[in-house]
Amino acid sequence: MSDKTYQKIRKTVIVAQTKVYSAVNAAMVKAYWEIGKQIFVDCGENDRADYGKKLIKYLSVKLTKEFGSGFDERNLRYMRQFYTTFPNWNALRSELSWTHYRVIMRVSNEQARGFYLEECFKAGWSTRQLERQINTLYYERILASQDKESVAKEIETLEPKPEYQRIIKDPYVLEFLNLEANPHFYEKDLEQALIDHLQKFLLELGRGFSFVARQKKITFDGRHFYIDLIFYNYILKCFVLIDLKLGDLVHQDLGQMQMYVNYYTRELMNEGDNPPIGIVLCANKSEAVVKYTLPEDNTQIFVSKYMTYLPTEEELKRELNLDEFVKMESGDDQ
Repeated sequence: MSDKTYQKIRKTVIVAQTKVYSAVNAAMVKAYWEIGKQIFVDCGENDRADYGKKLIKYLSVKLTKEFGSGFDERNLRYMRQFYTTFPNWNALRSELSWTHYRVIMRVSNEQARGFYLEECFKAGWSTRQLERQINTLYYERILASQDKESVAKEIETLEPKPEYQRIIKDPYVLEFLNLEANPHFYEKDLEQALIDHLQKFLLELGRGFSFVARQKKITFDGRHFYIDLIFYNYILKCFVLIDLKLGDLVHQDLGQMQMYVNYYTRELMNEGDNPPIGIVLCANKSEAVVKYTLPEDNTQIFVSKYMTYLPTEEELKRELNLDEFVKMESGDDQ
């Protein structure tokens, strides 16, 4: 009985502490933005000029003496950068921490910064998770997913893709599985590793995914079939079926996934669900096999490549075929 009372009180204290932390965090983020604005107004465009350097040094000495650490010259420059990067306070999310904003400010592309800000808020990423998504070009992979040829055009027009194309990525980066240490793994090993690291896999899948089942058994005509992984996406409001393939993609893989999707569509959809989506997750894929196997108006079957190690930024850009995208960001008109 006494323990039950303790647990209730403990929960109340934790909720109160969380609210206090959130309030303090929001106040500090707003204060840093205001400080950055005041420094920018007084320094002008160049805080590295003689007057700017002297002002920041003067402020650092006075503020540190009165308020303690946190106001050294480097942090004051970060606050100025915070304001210049996000001059519209109303566009920010007070729920994100100062550390979140420090990470997002490293992103040079304005649209990418806005994307990470919103995704971080909606998905509740920690700063470590945010850094991983930036390092693995999450924004660029979303843009390039399933439609590499229109990336540059979409950047210019800002017209959003259909929601399913924004959610399904290509490639998926599964470096957290540490499969590089075991080059002779099988499909069952890949599946087990994804289950063992389910939280990280859900982060890589993106927003809205919840795990439903593994090795989902479906039976008809006395034959049994097993779908590797089943998820539900509450944004798309549909089941997402994933089949894992270690080798090269072949047309039979797409035919099998089409069968799974058809079965789910006709037998297992719930009222209010949208038609299910199938993703064949493979080590190597052929765009030609996908093009000539699936109908042109296909909106349910997708093929994505998985990478078992964390590639460099240049490797990922080559993988995504984003040369034109990179030129556009650098201002190269060639």
